[in-house]
Amino acid sequence: NTSRYVLRQQSDRTHLPPCRLKHIPRPKFQVCVLGDQQHCDEAKANNLPCMDTEALKKLNKNKKLVKKLAKKYDAFMASESLIKQIPRLLGPGLNKAGKFPTLLTHNESMMAKLDEVKATIKFQMKKVLCLAVAVGNVKMSPDELAQNINLAINYLVSLLKKNWQNIRSLHIKSTMGPPQRLY
Repeated sequence: NTSRYVLRQQSDRTHLPPCRLKHIPRPKFQVCVLGDQQHCDEAKANNLPCMDTEALKKLNKNKKLVKKLAKKYDAFMASESLIKQIPRLLGPGLNKAGKFPTLLTHNESMMAKLDEVKATIKFQMKKVLCLAVAVGNVKMSPDELAQNINLAINYLVSLLKKNWQNIRSLHIKSTMGPPQRLY
């Protein structure tokens, strides 16, 4: 029963670069490792779901299966050797779902990379000039939540052409709670 705090605002761009928060907003965030043998072994040792080249080949570019895979996980990490083959093995499915894997190299810690992926939020604009993003959960302290909210807002404002003039309002809200206006 985790509730999310959502940040809503109005802006003028559709694709904004991702923002890394100080604290992980979604503890239940599921990440799958698409890896070579070494990365798969490391993932198994850390109880992380993983798939190797053979498992990806078995999906046989089947759109339904790739879509199911994209739905099952919130994000993906892929080994250097495998990342270039992903479009060839899976087709455009992961990209369409907005879940193209994050690069995982052998000279960085898998768990550190996992935390980085979990703490990264993406601002995505739809047709309406409003966007919502998860910045925290109910298990966070008010301080942690405030840090994440400040970071997300300041990052977003810095990306906008007219900064604060582009923003009509900012709200936070929990999943079932009423919205609270911040700006």
